[in-house]
Amino acid sequence: MISQKARYALRALLALAGGSSPTIGEIAEGQKIPRKFLEQILLDLKYQGLVASRRGRSGGYELRMPADQITFGRVLRIIDGPIAPLPCLSRTAYKACNDCKDEKTCEIRQVFARVAESARDVLDRVTIAEALQQPGLGVIADDGVSEAKSA
Repeated sequence: MISQKARYALRALLALAGGSSPTIGEIAEGQKIPRKFLEQILLDLKYQGLVASRRGRSGGYELRMPADQITFGRVLRIIDGPIAPLPCLSRTAYKACNDCKDEKTCEIRQVFARVAESARDVLDRVTIAEALQQPGLGVIADDGVSEAKSA
């Protein structure tokens, strides 16, 4: 399950992909994200090179790279860390499980390795631009349940 922070980060990036340079207040209001929380999220995304801010009269936030180069997987790793259901399956934060005798024969690890690969495959392929272009992908509701967009 992804965190609320990750959902907000994705929603903020989707809002920025529109091409304008909205202010924090405009993004917060439009996406129903608490402003203080959004400030922290945008700061994390800025440090990772995904967004840039501009001060002044025409200030606001914008994407630092094309929306078709920002994957959901990259954003989730920035905000939530590794995409792995078990610590022994993490590519970036590997840790052996305390109760596992042998990773090569662990039935639990084998099943969850398939789940993790499938999830990574989708998350590392779907971009912010693609999510905006394909209404059939659905949206992430506030309760974390995917719901179909209405036409």
